[in-house]
Amino acid sequence: MTTLDEHLAEMMQDPEFAREWERLQPEHEVRLAILRAESELGITQSELAERCGMKQSALSRLETGKTSPTLKTLQQLAEGMGKKLVIQFV
Repeated sequence: MTTLDEHLAEMMQDPEFAREWERLQPEHEVRLAILRAESELGITQSELAERCGMKQSALSRLETGKTSPTLKTLQQLAEGMGKKLVIQFV
């Protein structure tokens, strides 16, 4: 069984996939952070949503990319994951 990061590294070998991934990088980072937190903490989506102070359905929409988070929501996610939100322009 491969990890999420291993699978992503494999997919990035495809130039077309890599270009599209880079174009949507910020959106992917939010989704990956949610998935990694659930995995690392060993909790369900519902449990993470509770920690973040949001409904499970709202977290699901973020995880699937059906909605984009506000800065307030990003802060809630960071706090619920036990992380610090950092925004960078590189």
